Amino acid sequence: MPSKTKTATAPAKKKIFVVDDHPMTRVGQVETLNRESDLAVCGEAGTIRDAMEGIAKSKPDLVVTDFTLPDKNALELIKDLQALHPGLPVLVVSMHEENFYAPRVLRAGGRGYVMKSEGGEKVIAAVRTILNGQIALSPAMAARALESFSGSGKSGAAPEDKLTDRELEVMRLFGAGWSTEEIATKLHLSVKTVDVHRGHIKEKLGLRTTPEFLRFAIRWAASQERPTPDAK
Repeated sequence: MPSKTKTATAPAKKKIFVVDDHPMTRVGQVETLNRESDLAVCGEAGTIRDAMEGIAKSKPDLVVTDFTLPDKNALELIKDLQALHPGLPVLVVSMHEENFYAPRVLRAGGRGYVMKSEGGEKVIAAVRTILNGQIALSPAMAARALESFSGSGKSGAAPEDKLTDRELEVMRLFGAGWSTEEIATKLHLSVKTVDVHRGHIKEKLGLRTTPEFLRFAIRWAASQERPTPDAK
C-alpha cells in the first residue's frame, strides 16, 4: 500500500486589534502587521468605545493602540480591558515621550511602549516580544525601569510624577491650548471638576498662579511630543 504523507499544519496566526483615531496611521499599521506571516489584524477602531465592542467580538491575542484617542486615553483603555479581558496584552504606540508615559502604561497594566518615530520594524519586534510573554521597551527605557525596580536610580522624581493619570491628562490639554470648558467636554467632566484638578496640579507642582501653571503646562506638553518620520 502506498504510504500516506503527512502535511505540516502551519501555526495559527496571532490576532492583533489596532486602535488609532487617525485613519491613515491605522491603515499603515494594519498593512505592516498583515505583511507578517505569523500575524493577522482581526479588527480596528478609531475610538475606545468601538474598540471595546470590536475586541469583545474578535477576541485578539494582543491590542496595539495609540495613546491619545477621542473619547479616552490608552491608560483608561488598558484599565477597562484588564477588567473585562484579564491578561489581554496591550502595546501602546505613541508620539508622546516614552520616558514619562511608558511607566504609566506599565503601571496601568500595559505590556509595552514604542514611539511612533521608531517605525514599523520596532512595532513588529515589540508585538512579538509581548506575545512571547515579555515587556517591550526601548533599551534606554528598560534600563531605567530596571534601575527603578532595583532602587539604584537617581533620587528625586520629576515634579509631574506626583500627578495622577487624570491630572496629567488635564495638564496636557491645558498645555495644548484647550480651555476649561473644552477639557470638561473632552473628558466628560464638569467645569468645576476640571478646576479642582487644576488646583491640585498647581499645589503638587508648587505653581502659585494660573499664568505660572499655564506656562509650565505649555512647556511640558511641548517637551512630550516628538514628530513622526513623515512629519513636515
